[in-house]
Amino acid sequence: MKRSRRKFSASFKAKVAIEAIKERGSLQELAAKFELHPNQISNWKREFLQNADLAYGPKAEKEDPDSGTGPLYNKIGQLQVENDFLKKALGK
Repeated sequence: MKRSRRKFSASFKAKVAIEAIKERGSLQELAAKFELHPNQISNWKREFLQNADLAYGPKAEKEDPDSGTGPLYNKIGQLQVENDFLKKALGK
């Protein structure tokens, strides 16, 4: 039976990378603790350190979740009014 690949969240990867950066234990100990291969921990640590400058860089403009909903709510309202009008017109 084929075993599927495990997928790890970004928060888990960051947690493991931070533990590796602290160097309180060897890679072998961390690998046993988190049930990972030591090479995977090294890769995540390297990637974490390469992208560390992004944490303090200029803030990326995050899309406001309400910015795209305004026009949609307007359209829903318009369709509701049209629906009500047609129901009344057909009811006569």
